[in-house]
Amino acid sequence: MILGSVRSQEVQHKDTIPHKSDTIQHALPVDTTLRIINLNPYFTIHVDSIFQYGMEINRPKEYYYWFLRNAPVGVRIDRTSGQLYFKADKSFFRSGKLKYDEPYRVEIGVQNLFFPADRVDTSFNLLFYSTEINSSKLKPTITQTQYNEEGDSIRFKVQCEAGTFPFEQITLSTNIPISNYTLVKRCDDEFSWMIPYDFIRDNDTAKSKTLLVQFIGSDKFQNKDTATLRFVIRPGINYPQKYAEHKVVADEMAKYIKNLKLTFYVITKNVKTNKNARATFDITGSTTALAGTVLSTASDDPGTQDIGKILPSIGLTMVPVKEAVAPSKVQEQNTAAQVRATIKRLEYVYSEGALVGDRDPDLLAKTKKLRDELKQAQLQLVDLPIVDFDTRYSQEEADKYFNNPKVNKKYKLKVN
Repeated sequence: MILGSVRSQEVQHKDTIPHKSDTIQHALPVDTTLRIINLNPYFTIHVDSIFQYGMEINRPKEYYYWFLRNAPVGVRIDRTSGQLYFKADKSFFRSGKLKYDEPYRVEIGVQNLFFPADRVDTSFNLLFYSTEINSSKLKPTITQTQYNEEGDSIRFKVQCEAGTFPFEQITLSTNIPISNYTLVKRCDDEFSWMIPYDFIRDNDTAKSKTLLVQFIGSDKFQNKDTATLRFVIRPGINYPQKYAEHKVVADEMAKYIKNLKLTFYVITKNVKTNKNARATFDITGSTTALAGTVLSTASDDPGTQDIGKILPSIGLTMVPVKEAVAPSKVQEQNTAAQVRATIKRLEYVYSEGALVGDRDPDLLAKTKKLRDELKQAQLQLVDLPIVDFDTRYSQEEADKYFNNPKVNKKYKLKVN
């Protein structure tokens, strides 16, 4: 009896003590927030594999629907069950729609059909990898060998054929140091460089130089690819400098022609004055001789006849005196004719040496022709005192006199 009463008391005492699990259950708060209970924040998928993953929430699924935002191509989810599906086809990577070893952030959401405010939005990362590695390639937009001249502008893009791992950086290497070029760092960057006119030095014996340009692309694992371009550069015309040289020579020739015209004007004026003096002198001598002849033949007076005998001799002896006082200026006439011929030749060469434009292909030949003709004319008339300024005459008068038809007729070349 005693034993039975003790057992009954123990049972009664046991029933009055609360259960530990019931105490914990009532102590924890009730979970009322909508959650995805099995979300993995990071998924890694091998190419050519099928990915399936079922999302679970802490609510009955029949009242909720699922959706994706910013999902990569091919990733789908069942809107009612939350089943995530993707087939990693190689065509996605070959076409460039997807890339290996690059994480894609996918936003996923689930929402109540009857209470829109009851929803949850989160995200996970999706990364694709492949054990088959295809190396990336550099593809410049020009051919491997180029022929250029100094002063040419080189412009092209460095494109990339993406493989398993794209290039992260591109470096440049040349066999000859160059400057003032656009640096290429990434795919599709443009390389530009203006070839300087002093690229080939004056003391270089070679008529051309070969520039090797290497573009070296490397990915995150230091896999590299090199594209080599070969530029054969020949001497070119420095048009700005050569154009300035041509202008200097042309201006010098134009100035020399003006001075020669003024010199020609001064010389011919002196020749013309001398001829007038000689004509007057000849008339006086002829009159004296004629008077002596008349007196010696027509008069009966012996004294007058003696005078007539003397006067003819006076007329004859005055001819040498006239030559000494006003000599014939044949040398001046020849000099004037030579100066005129030189002016005509220089004017013709000056007109032929005019440039068609700033980049005349015959620029060097025309400049050399002008320089040679000017030097030849200066040597030919080296003893001639050039008149560059005369207070008695102006440049306009000299030009007008030189183009006078009578002067041209008098000093032009004649053929006997």
